[in-house]
Amino acid sequence: MAPGTVEPVTSSELWTRATADRYDADEAESSSAAALGPTLAFLAELAGDGRALEFAVGTGRVGIPLRERGVPVVGIELSEHMAAVLRRKIDENMLPVVIGDMATTVVPGEFTLVYLVYNTITNLLTQDEQVECFRNAARHLTPGGRFVIELGVPPLRFLPPGQVAVPFDVSDRHLGFDTFDLVEQLLVSHHLTRDGEDGRYRRGSSQHRYAWPAELDLMARIAGLERERRVADWDGSPFTQDSTKHISVWRKPA
Repeated sequence: MAPGTVEPVTSSELWTRATADRYDADEAESSSAAALGPTLAFLAELAGDGRALEFAVGTGRVGIPLRERGVPVVGIELSEHMAAVLRRKIDENMLPVVIGDMATTVVPGEFTLVYLVYNTITNLLTQDEQVECFRNAARHLTPGGRFVIELGVPPLRFLPPGQVAVPFDVSDRHLGFDTFDLVEQLLVSHHLTRDGEDGRYRRGSSQHRYAWPAELDLMARIAGLERERRVADWDGSPFTQDSTKHISVWRKPA
C-alpha cells in the first residue's frame, strides 16, 4: 500500500441478509416519529445549511427522515445487505450510500455534520480502529463542523466481583444481556427474541468494544477535534454520573 494509506477495517461483524431484512421490524419502537423526533431536531440544528454524513447508515432509520427534513445526507455502510434494504426505501440520488467501513472510507465533498448513532462505534473492535473513525470524521468535516456520537456508558457498576454478565432487557418478547471481557474491553451482547406466537425464541449475539466518554475525548484530540458538549440524551438533558448513555459533540476548529 502507498505510504500513509490506512488499510480498510475488517474487524466489524457483517450484518447478514436475514438480519438486515428483519432489522426494521426489530427496531420499530426506536424508529417511530416520537422516538426519533429529538434525534432529528438535534442533528438538523447542527447540520444547518450544510450536508450530513452518517457513518453506518444501515437501513436509513435516521438518515431517511433527516433527509426528509431537508438535510442532504450521504451514508457509509459496511453491510451491502443493510444498504439494499435502505435502497428499497429511497433513491440513490436522494441519499447516496458508499459501501465501506466507517474508519477509512472517504466520500467526496465536505460536511458540516458527521454522526454515528446507536452505539455503532463499538462495532469497531480495536482502539486503533476507533481512533481512525474519529480521524475519518475529521477529514470529512468543514472547519467548524461537528462530529456526533451516541453511545452507552459501560454498565460496569452493575458487575459484582466475579460476575461477567449484565441484563439490559427482560421482557415477554426479548431477553438481552451483555457479557464482559474486562481485560480486552470487549463485550458480547446476547439476545433471545420470541418469534411469532408459537413460543419459539431466536438466539443472536454480537461483539463490541466499549469505550468510556473520557476515552472518546482523547480520540477526538488525536484527530484534531475539540469537545463542544456532552448531554445524557437527544433532548439535551444534563449528563451526570448516573447517566446510562451520552450524546457527545466534537467540533473541528475553524
